[in-house]
Amino acid sequence: MKAPDTLWELVFLMVILKIPIAYLCYVVWYAVKAEPHGRGGPAGVRVVPDPPPPGVDHFRRRPRRRPPRPHGGPSRVYARTARAAAARADRIARG
Repeated sequence: MKAPDTLWELVFLMVILKIPIAYLCYVVWYAVKAEPHGRGGPAGVRVVPDPPPPGVDHFRRRPRRRPPRPHGGPSRVYARTARAAAARADRIARG
C-alpha cells in the first residue's frame, strides 16, 4: 500500500512547490505594469567627457621598466641597520 504516500508526495511536488514560482511571476508582472515614480528623467546617469586628442598625453608618465628579480620577489632597496638587527634579535630572544 505505497500508493497513498506516493500520491501525497506527487501533490506536494506538483502544487505546493509551485507557489513560490507563481508569486515570482506575479511580482515581475506587477513591476512591469507599474507606473514609474519620480521626476521621469534618467536617474544616476553621468556624462563622460570626450577623451583628449591623440598627442596630448604628456601628463601621463610612462611606466619605469624594473629589473628582473629572482622568482619575482621584491628586492630590498636599503641595507639593514645595526639597530634593526638588534631589535630583531631582542624579539627572537623574548619570543
